[in-house]
Amino acid sequence: MKLLTQEIRSKLPPLGGQDAKGGKAIAWLKLFMPSSCFTWYVTEYDGQDMMFGLVEGQFKELGYFSLKELESVRGPFGLGVERDIHWQPTPLEEIAPELFTPLKPTP
Repeated sequence: MKLLTQEIRSKLPPLGGQDAKGGKAIAWLKLFMPSSCFTWYVTEYDGQDMMFGLVEGQFKELGYFSLKELESVRGPFGLGVERDIHWQPTPLEEIAPELFTPLKPTP
């Protein structure tokens, strides 16, 4: 399966294109490893290899990751990273509200 189609590529903002949006940044693409707990929600792409977005594994964090590396990863039984073909663009604050909700002061 092709992880990044031309249609999705055309919609992805460039790296830094959603910096000021915080939790309102849109995850245009969801990739996942069926043999593990890892999921990548892509918000930006440099047009060649580097992507930025939310990575969910043992923890949730924002960061950069390589498309080429994701394409080369193989897990048990040779399973690779897959694209969620039913994914609809979603704001990060809906995927991981705990990362974008302000902390309430304790009395």
